[in-house]
Amino acid sequence: MIRKFEKNDLDEVMSIWMNANIEAHSFIEADYWKRNFDSVRKMIPEAEVFVSEIDGEINGFIGMIDHYIAGIFVRNSDRSKGIGTSLLHTVKQKNETLSLQVYKNNKKAVLFYQNAGFKIAAEEMDEDTSEMEYKMVWYQGVHVCPKQ
Repeated sequence: MIRKFEKNDLDEVMSIWMNANIEAHSFIEADYWKRNFDSVRKMIPEAEVFVSEIDGEINGFIGMIDHYIAGIFVRNSDRSKGIGTSLLHTVKQKNETLSLQVYKNNKKAVLFYQNAGFKIAAEEMDEDTSEMEYKMVWYQGVHVCPKQ
């Protein structure tokens, strides 16, 4: 079940955030994620967050700031089960355009987003990690400007 984030979800969401980042980004020192833990913990309640829950346990979440996907995180034991796809589908239904940034070295995530219809729009250096990342975009359908 996908539902809106509630304040009492924060500890579970942050546990998933930390573990997923360390596991998916072996090319970045774990200390980087540990240093950013408190600031992310403060930002989560400010973002639009949807969680995936099975039998009362959160197994993944997606964070949005306007049309920007701040991240999709799925518990390691629940990856490749369609949870990330379901979370992404939820926000695609609510938005005509989406953007995100993903590390170039996170090849599984890049492929996941490409398979979901995202296109690479730019490549740039993340100043905090010195890692290259892609800016990716997704557009629903064809946009036609109304006649003036």
